[in-house]
Amino acid sequence: MRIGCPKEIKTREYRVGLSPAAVTALTARGHSVVIETGAGEGAGFDDDAYRAAGAEIGDVDAAFSADMIVKVKEPQAVERARLSEGQLLFTYLHLAPDVPQTEELLASGCTAIAYETVTDRDGHLPLLAPMSEVAGRLAPQVGSWALQKANGGRGVLMGGVPGVGPAEVVVLGGGVVGTHAARIAAGMGAEVTVLDLSLPRLRQLDDLFSRDFRTRYASEAAIADLITRADMVIGAVLIPGAEAPKLVRRAHLPTMKTGAVLVDVAIDQGGCFETSTPTTHDEPIYEVDGIVHYCVANMPGAVARTSTIALGNATMPFVLALADKGWARACAEDPHLAAGLNIHAGQLTNAAVAQAQGRDFAAPAEVAQAAA
Repeated sequence: MRIGCPKEIKTREYRVGLSPAAVTALTARGHSVVIETGAGEGAGFDDDAYRAAGAEIGDVDAAFSADMIVKVKEPQAVERARLSEGQLLFTYLHLAPDVPQTEELLASGCTAIAYETVTDRDGHLPLLAPMSEVAGRLAPQVGSWALQKANGGRGVLMGGVPGVGPAEVVVLGGGVVGTHAARIAAGMGAEVTVLDLSLPRLRQLDDLFSRDFRTRYASEAAIADLITRADMVIGAVLIPGAEAPKLVRRAHLPTMKTGAVLVDVAIDQGGCFETSTPTTHDEPIYEVDGIVHYCVANMPGAVARTSTIALGNATMPFVLALADKGWARACAEDPHLAAGLNIHAGQLTNAAVAQAQGRDFAAPAEVAQAAA
């Protein structure tokens, strides 16, 4: 199979879909790989490193003419226009809140497998997890920057100083993002509370991290109470494939401290704050009713080398399976990979996206079996 890896064009997105190590693994199995020139530079991989691994270096047209296209971020409008029937796209998609992308991918006739809905035997999301870990660890870091007075925040130091209390941080969601965010915030010296709806998860977090942070059940009353005292609220809620629930509404903002910070890690799925709007690394923050919002939709792109290597470690077995077997056979044999199938030949194949957008859908496993 011929695999293409284009350069990411989203604002300040420095990650790359394939590392030189991935190219070596693919070419060793007889596949050909074309890397768009300069695609890996932001992550510290130059064209010569890809050539040494066995890749061809080409332009954007060459990368997008391949049988399978491996990316990081969802294809932008100009990239979607390059897709055609029979091509396989393997990347993050986050379709639920993005109707234009959904419609254009359906119209292209391509097959699109989304990293964020691939599962494993334990029901986890193995291709979302590494970037969730990165984003969770980044969230308190960028939030502390936004808390600085010069950036519009309250002027509160995360760990305080002797005689002055630390910042109060509320984390909404106790999954991968929330746990990593809470650990880092606590490590910075903040007072941290994690909220979640799962009592088993809260018990697990309490058993593991009771010395580091507190846990609370995520009732509406608890959220409304805690955000009034918070200097920072980190939104870390995920419903696989679906649009994120709005846990903090605009009516809540006047009850919060002026200059408090909202960090919405769920922004790729529409955000879990009602007032969230996607931002970029160039202009990461904005203010609504005195509350600073940080809603960068590709947070892990800021640490591109770490993120690229971590993502590649997770995606590589699936990339190899798709290249070796073709998408239909690979998905027919692996129901966890089939769960990542979101679009095929003009059909939507993800139930959560269909529900969010009011569309019909076909079961991904059945589509894969029929195509195999």
